[in-house]
Amino acid sequence: MDKGVTIPNPLTLDVGDEVHVDRISGNGVTLYPGCRIYGEKTVIAPGAQIGYEGPVTMDNCRIGPFVELKGGYFHEAVFLDRSRMGLGAQVRAGCILEEGASGAHCVGLKQTILFPFVTLGSLINFCDCLMAGGTGPRDHSEVGSAYIHFNFTPNGDKATPSLFGDVPKGVMLNQPPVFLGGQGGAVGPLRLGFGNVAASGTILRKDMLEEGKLIIGKAYRGGVVPFVPNQYGGVPRVVENNLVYLANLSALTQWYVQVRQSLFSSRELGDLILSGALENLNRAIEERLKRLEDLALNLSEVKGKGGQTAPPGRELHSHMDELAGIFKSPMAAEAGINARDRFLEGLHRGLKHGPPSYTEVIQGLPASVSQEGTQWLQQILERLCRASAAVLPGMGLFSHLGGRG
Repeated sequence: MDKGVTIPNPLTLDVGDEVHVDRISGNGVTLYPGCRIYGEKTVIAPGAQIGYEGPVTMDNCRIGPFVELKGGYFHEAVFLDRSRMGLGAQVRAGCILEEGASGAHCVGLKQTILFPFVTLGSLINFCDCLMAGGTGPRDHSEVGSAYIHFNFTPNGDKATPSLFGDVPKGVMLNQPPVFLGGQGGAVGPLRLGFGNVAASGTILRKDMLEEGKLIIGKAYRGGVVPFVPNQYGGVPRVVENNLVYLANLSALTQWYVQVRQSLFSSRELGDLILSGALENLNRAIEERLKRLEDLALNLSEVKGKGGQTAPPGRELHSHMDELAGIFKSPMAAEAGINARDRFLEGLHRGLKHGPPSYTEVIQGLPASVSQEGTQWLQQILERLCRASAAVLPGMGLFSHLGGRG
């Protein structure tokens, strides 16, 4: 209160002894009654509004400028400028909500990354997803109310991350939005291209990389059949989608390091918020590798003819350390350097004359500069995917890239 934080009813507030008060801005921040602020890494930037609709428990979150968390539980998540969550939200570790991303009441997120302007309705479970698309508050990717991302299989694994849009084109904020109709769902791991619309009630079960399609789901015919535990189908597709997701996370990490860093550093508490975002990207990569390793272990116990481990499981299980090494190596930082440098040169020209807003800077880039940026990030994806395919030759992954290695 001495530094300027508005606290209408101080006796209802609980601030942990570990919280660094110097990481809470005194400029326009309001902590409404019933808030509990914990965690030595917690950061609250200017203009943030916490707990207007109901109590908020916040633990080790990084809160950017003018963020609104209206009620719920928030743990080790990062919220960038003007992102919002409604009453009853539960946003857990590994989440990043970028500029203007929002959710209405009773939204559950974990290991989820929402690009700018992405909007979630009410009563949604959208864990283990990355969603991009849209160009602004009136042209945004959206998830309808009562939507579920199914991210846990009957065999007990969670190698199920789904990608709606992608990083190389999505970060340029110039792609058509993705729309997922209400009371629908997606069975991960899934990939969906930009501009696609899933009709209300549709359960997505297959990839749709073509863009601009209307997807109308068909209900399964009712019935009862025997359930066979530890039965896996389509293993190469599952593994490939996991590796593509990991490659997109690696590309996004490079985007934060090379592009976003200069925009964060000039703002109050910006470096601390950036470090939180990078921590969550690293956490997301670790999570996906762990879940892929769990799948490999499960597959290693599935026996084929002759009582031996089926080939896909044997190959994945025996090469998990090599796969993990690819995504922990400097390979992503070394890919596409020429395109990266051309993009950064164009970006810095824009920073000299443009506004400090991240979204306005990116959307103000000439098309030729944006294309260089997409090419750079796409080269990161292709290099990581080729390296992964070379480790798992028996699965025939990424055939569209023209072979292994």
